[in-house]
Amino acid sequence: MPEGTIERTLVLVKPDGVRRGLAGDLLGRFERKTLKIVAARLLTVTPQMAAKHYEEHASKPFYPGLVTHITSGPVLALALEGRSAIGVVRLMVGATNPQTAAPGTIRGDFGSAVTPNLIHASDSTASAERELALYFGPSDYQTYHRLDAEFA
Repeated sequence: MPEGTIERTLVLVKPDGVRRGLAGDLLGRFERKTLKIVAARLLTVTPQMAAKHYEEHASKPFYPGLVTHITSGPVLALALEGRSAIGVVRLMVGATNPQTAAPGTIRGDFGSAVTPNLIHASDSTASAERELALYFGPSDYQTYHRLDAEFA
């Protein structure tokens, strides 16, 4: 049986990823890694929602750019579930700076800049719980078993 605890994490395909038509390709990478989509939503993030999402960065000089970007167009919000999902997704996403992100990662393969860097992924269990609650309510989650993966 594979190691790792079943976790749930938030992934956002940011406005630049949606505008570039990459949402399906990025989602496919996660599904091929046997992560389950347990909730999905296409939305435009409001400034108030962005402020809550990025609250830990509010005092940093790059904060206004984060808010401007995330509110600039549609975002595909995904709740993904699987074994060690938080760490697995972070590895797949790659370094924040696409110029230093490893080839084979999402940012390494598709990214071009730090602020419009295609995708967001929760970085810890606490962040995942907080961020998921911003985008999804309890009734938004679906329960099912993938045919190609064993889940506890």
